[in-house]
Amino acid sequence: MKYKKYEILEKIKGKLIISCQALPSEPLYVEDRSIMYLMARAAKKAGSPCIRTNSIRDIIAIKEETSLPVIGIIKIEYEGYDSYITPTMKEIDELVSVDTDIIALDCTMRKRGDGSTINEFITDIKNKYPDIILMADISTYEEGINAWKCGVDFVGTTLSGYTSYSPKINAPDIDLVKRLSSAIDIPVIAEGKIHYPEQAVQMLESGAYAVVVGGAITRPLEIAQRFINAIEVINNV
Repeated sequence: MKYKKYEILEKIKGKLIISCQALPSEPLYVEDRSIMYLMARAAKKAGSPCIRTNSIRDIIAIKEETSLPVIGIIKIEYEGYDSYITPTMKEIDELVSVDTDIIALDCTMRKRGDGSTINEFITDIKNKYPDIILMADISTYEEGINAWKCGVDFVGTTLSGYTSYSPKINAPDIDLVKRLSSAIDIPVIAEGKIHYPEQAVQMLESGAYAVVVGGAITRPLEIAQRFINAIEVINNV
């Protein structure tokens, strides 16, 4: 099943989208099969209306398990590309082939190995797939405005703090959410460095249409390290 845009908008408004991902270097990655559907099962049971995930196998497994709309990406590194979230048409084609409901891609202004601009890439995608639903992962206000002008459906603050020129803070970029949500007429999805429930609420109060949280919920190594680091501070006093 693939959801229509109006159905997705109704489902996610004011809600928490949970990101369920495990990269090959992480403890929950299993080489021969997807287990992220188990995380997605828990997310659905908790009340999340939508899942963000990485890789074709996890998209298929999660859609089969939950029947929820999925924001799908493919993380892959190519020589000459600074971007690694759905960077080329090859990944777009693969995501379309499995009925990914929303396709997220890096819409920063960083270098693309084929010499194209992000504007040209978005245009090529929309020409090839006129009905595609795109989420722009951006790191700055200017990138968000640019993606909006290019005709994407959602703008996500996913990459704030992850580019060399965006603010380096260990907290969500509330100012970016406020500025974008007041400047554009498409949903702004708050994502990135949201560690606590209070921060998720704050993002919605700042104008976000919905909030994505991943590491603070579905990455046990990251969660455990946060507790251990806090305790070690006391032990080292």
